[in-house]
Order: sequence, then structure tokens, then C-alpha cells
Amino acid sequence: MDATRPGTSTDATLAALQELITIVAQLRHPTQGCPWDLAQTPQTLMPYILEEAYETVDALQAGDSRAICEELGDLLLQVVLQAQIAQERGDFSLADVAKGISEKLIRRHPHVFADVQVNDAQEVTQNWEKIKDAENQNPPLGEKLKKYHRSLPPWEATMKISQKVASLGFDWENIEGVWAKYEEEMAELRYALAQENCDRQQEELGDVLFTLLQIARWYALDPTQALRGTNQRFIDRWQLLEKYAPKPLAECTLAELEQLWQNAKEQLRRQDG
Repeated sequence: MDATRPGTSTDATLAALQELITIVAQLRHPTQGCPWDLAQTPQTLMPYILEEAYETVDALQAGDSRAICEELGDLLLQVVLQAQIAQERGDFSLADVAKGISEKLIRRHPHVFADVQVNDAQEVTQNWEKIKDAENQNPPLGEKLKKYHRSLPPWEATMKISQKVASLGFDWENIEGVWAKYEEEMAELRYALAQENCDRQQEELGDVLFTLLQIARWYALDPTQALRGTNQRFIDRWQLLEKYAPKPLAECTLAELEQLWQNAKEQLRRQDG
């Protein structure tokens, strides 16, 4: 038995996938389908792909197996639905999607499916990038950077862009240079906020954020994880503040809210030990 988990055979997995494919095809049936599903296009479904991906990440962060299973199902639905629409248009099918990724995995893992030898995960990553570049006829780095900018959320794009140019030596010599650049950009932002128009202020804010992410890169920190953690701590503190407020928050003074905030912060600190 080729098991995905104990007691789950390949046949059962394929049957479940076929059922999903059949259901999605029925939802898109021209006369007997669902009006909402029939109205969708690849473009109108794009927000749902992002939403389901983020909800999957949230479930993974929480470590909730039931939620992970459910959210992966929602994400899989988006893949099947996009493939169904493409098949209706004569562009490609779900089989083409699966075949394409299978061929790519085999091609990019010659240490598994061929006779290439590797020593560690870092070498695997290096080989992956070389094979990927060869597949794309070694595009100029600028073209890759444009793709990151178009396809990734801004913070992830910044990290990718800076990692790529740093790999070619375009980087600071030491962390002190990064901190000096951050302080320079902060000074320029303060000046723009005081003296310049909104466009210039936005530009300088972007420069500050870009440089701050370089600090994260130098210290091997994950900015997305860092901000998620801060958001969660803020929410935890706010919920305690709401719980112990002696009157409606709208009636509290700023000083009272600040004291409630500090109390909540201290309580959570004690709980964390």
C-alpha cells in the first residue's frame, strides 16, 4: 500500500480527488451549475487564492490539524477551480498542471532522480537555482527582480531582491554600514514629513522600510514572523485590557487606557514566566 497516512491508499486518494474534480465541473455546468461559480474568472478568483493561502498559514502556525486539513482543502479547491476554467477555455487541464509540476520536480531533483551527488540542503538549493536559471535561458537578474516585485507581497519581495543582489556582492561590508544607512534614511523621512509633499514622504517611508528589512536580513530574522508575533501580542494585551476595564473604553481617558495597557502587558509577562 502506498500510504499518505496509515490506512489511506493511493486509490482512495485518487478517488477523493476525482470526486472533487467532478463536483467542481458540476458547479461550472453551463445550465445546471451554480450562478456564482459560473460568474467567476481566473481574475475574480485571485483574492480567494491569497485569502486561502494566508488562512492555511494561520492554521499551520496554530498547529491545529483539523484546521490545517480544512484550509488545505480550501486551497486545493482554488487550484482545481482555476484548472477547470482553463480547461473550459481550451488552455490547459488539471492533468497538465500535475504533469508539469511532476516533470519540474524530477528535473530539479537530480540528486534523487538521477546520479547527482549533494552534501547538504544548501547545495540542493544552489543546484535548484542553477537548474531554474537554465530552464529560463539565464534571464538577467533585473528580470528576476521585476518578477519578485510583481508576484510577491512587498516585504517578501524586498527580502528576495536584496538576497539576490547581495549574492553578487552588492551589499554592505558590515552591519555597521546597514545601521548607518537606516539612520540616514530615518533622517530623510523626518525631513520629508516636515518639509515635503506626500509623494516624497511615501518615497522616504519606503526607503526606511527597505533598509529596516536589510537589518532583518543581516541578522537572519524573518520580518513576517516578527510582525505576526507583534500583532498577536498586541491582540492578547488588548483583549485583557477590554476584560479588566472598569467602564466602557470610549469613556476612558488616554491615561486610563495606558494604565490598563501596562497592567495587561505585565500580566502576560508573568504568565509567560
